[in-house]
Amino acid sequence: MTVRPVVKRTARAILLAAEPGSDELEMILIKRTKPGQAPYWITPGGGVEPEDETVVAALHREVDEELGGKVVDVVPAFVDTVSHSLHHAAHGVKVQHFFVCRLAAMDLSRRHGPEVDEPLGTYDVVRVPFTREGIASVEVVPPSLRSYLTQNIEGVRALLADDLG
Repeated sequence: MTVRPVVKRTARAILLAAEPGSDELEMILIKRTKPGQAPYWITPGGGVEPEDETVVAALHREVDEELGGKVVDVVPAFVDTVSHSLHHAAHGVKVQHFFVCRLAAMDLSRRHGPEVDEPLGTYDVVRVPFTREGIASVEVVPPSLRSYLTQNIEGVRALLADDLG
């Protein structure tokens, strides 16, 4: 069996929020539009950097950069592994860690980092209902995440249950 080296790791938030006074959950996504390409929707997050003490620390940093946000109740939910090459040299895999979490605060005026400072296209923050229909209404990537969410709505909600421990 061949073990492929991990050449990149990311931390991404399956970020859930409810409007004040509502029990209906929404998922916070970023609609990415690059010149000449169809839009797609990604979860907030990004690469684990050498200065990040942990993958969860990278998640908090990325949510702060991309949303001016804070998250709570961070629970590991899903891992996606795909082939990846860095700068057309090192071949291996990218491991994406997805965490279910609640949005505690968001101030888009606090956004910072490369996506904001030197954008390639647009990064629009959107909310979609956290339902099968809501997820199907946008092109969530990677496809493995879209499939996981569609098949596990109830289970993902349960990861934020008060009695989980």
